[in-house]
Amino acid sequence: MDYNSDFKYDLALGQLGEGWLGELLSSKTIEVKFDFGCHRTGNFFIEYESRGKPSGLATSQADYYFLIASSEKGERLKKDVSDLQQDDILHAILIHKDRLKSLCRQVPKNRLRINGGDNNTSVGVLIKAVELI
Repeated sequence: MDYNSDFKYDLALGQLGEGWLGELLSSKTIEVKFDFGCHRTGNFFIEYESRGKPSGLATSQADYYFLIASSEKGERLKKDVSDLQQDDILHAILIHKDRLKSLCRQVPKNRLRINGGDNNTSVGVLIKAVELI
């Protein structure tokens, strides 16, 4: 795409994006997941089983997943979310559930069955954050 410094062009693109996001937020369901280890590992943990039963991505009714990686400072949120600050968030990714499922099915075998979640009672896959964009 060629560079365009025309404000009207940029405004039209911005408004197109705003319209898409507004429609998405008003008519779709979004599951929000915090990952407190992603800033250390570069991976998101995507749960699909808990306590021997399907859960997480395997049972979600959401249209989209909103994956949030906390910063190193944000790890304290595991204990107390009442003081959420802007710099507690490292990055966030909005991804359609079907695309996330497809990507999870493609991960290498050494990332297929990883214990995690609260008290390590869940099973999931590790997927690199960079693979989600």
